[in-house]
Amino acid sequence: MKTSLFTGWQARFHAVCLLMLFSALAVGAFSGTAHAQAQVSPAPSEAVAVEPLPGPEAAAPAAAAEAAAAPTFDHGDVAWMLTSTLLVLLMVVPGLALFYGGLVRSKNVLSVLSQILVVFSLVLILWVAYGYSAVFSEGNAFFGSFTQFAFLKGFAPDSVGNTPIKGLPDYLFVAFQSTFAGITTALIVGAFAERIKFKAVLLFSALWFTLSYIPMAHIVWGGGYLGAMGAIDFAGGTVVHINAGVAGLVAAYFVGKRIGYGQTALKPHNVPFTYIGAMLLWVGWFGFNAGSAAAADTVASLAFINTILATAAAVLGWTLVEAVSKGKLSALGAASGAVAGLVGITPACGTVGPLGAIVIGLVTGVVCVWGVTGLKRLLKVDDTADVFGVHGVGGIVGALLTGVFSAQSLGGTKADLDIGHQVWVQLVSVGFTIAWCAVVTVAILLVVRLVFGLRVTEEAERTGLDVTSHGESAYEV
Repeated sequence: MKTSLFTGWQARFHAVCLLMLFSALAVGAFSGTAHAQAQVSPAPSEAVAVEPLPGPEAAAPAAAAEAAAAPTFDHGDVAWMLTSTLLVLLMVVPGLALFYGGLVRSKNVLSVLSQILVVFSLVLILWVAYGYSAVFSEGNAFFGSFTQFAFLKGFAPDSVGNTPIKGLPDYLFVAFQSTFAGITTALIVGAFAERIKFKAVLLFSALWFTLSYIPMAHIVWGGGYLGAMGAIDFAGGTVVHINAGVAGLVAAYFVGKRIGYGQTALKPHNVPFTYIGAMLLWVGWFGFNAGSAAAADTVASLAFINTILATAAAVLGWTLVEAVSKGKLSALGAASGAVAGLVGITPACGTVGPLGAIVIGLVTGVVCVWGVTGLKRLLKVDDTADVFGVHGVGGIVGALLTGVFSAQSLGGTKADLDIGHQVWVQLVSVGFTIAWCAVVTVAILLVVRLVFGLRVTEEAERTGLDVTSHGESAYEV
């Protein structure tokens, strides 16, 4: 009985569901027909005043205004500059750190690695705080404003056009330039390695960045004195290499020679470290040089091939001199030659042709051998990592030859270039850089010596800075 009743309710329930389904379909069909008919022959109604929709002519100005307000940039350029920034970071840590770390003795390797990393990090923060503003804002012939863009005031993630490069997001250009400031200051560390106080290094770096790097970058790249004069420095021959090289030379004099220098052999403890560091520098330098085009374009391509050819030529030039003068060529010499070639081509890479790059690399490699041997003996200085011999001398050679091979008649990109006049301008820029950096570095070192002192104690130097300054050792015996 119950089962039969239940079955009846189930049948009735199914019937109701079917009825509801057919009703819904019928209503839908009717409403669709009615709607279609309404579109074809609408029922008469009273006239209603309506405002016409804006046509294409009216919409065009609004679309143009919206497009103008939206940030525009080439995604390929952005991708290349992001990559270039990472490549320059690779140059410093681990590239430069390993290059210098291998050149010192085993008891000081961690101190050099720490100094480079911490100095680089310090300068990155100072760059955002006031460095970018002082370089790329309007000012006088030597400094921009320290407050206009302080802590990137006025910048936003989507802001474009507040930097000298209009086609990149503002933050990207700031980041790229920050790595230049960081590596320039870190380069100096190699000159006084193995005997300087860590806190002295930090104070010196902060002051030198403020009073030497910032003004030189503004003078050359920020619309200052040398830039207005017409000096060619595509990626930093004066701003980076001569600037750092002269600072290293002056600092090496102030700090003094290492204990035992000239009496015992103070050999590099790990040439493979130095070799690997040099090769990382070569790879990273493509971001340094080709990235300075600020776009993925023909200028970047020119800088790219010039960086390859000049470096290769410098390696051959350095090893040839070693083979002739010593009867043997060394891995350390080949690695140093690569760095010399990279330094030499830096100011010229975007304006000279490939043959000019080869000549610049070859000459720089040969001259820098003398810079780290004969000139170093003449100057009677203990420049631990030959910062002046490679970066200072190489930067000078590259800056002067830029004035020659940038001429279109010699394969460069500068049409109607008066070579004699341009070489004179390059010479003035070199002399100005040397004078400015030397005077400022002397003043800074006097302040640092007064505040902290420069040199560690004799006992600490003999023990090694890894243990005495950092409380650790790279190699456990």
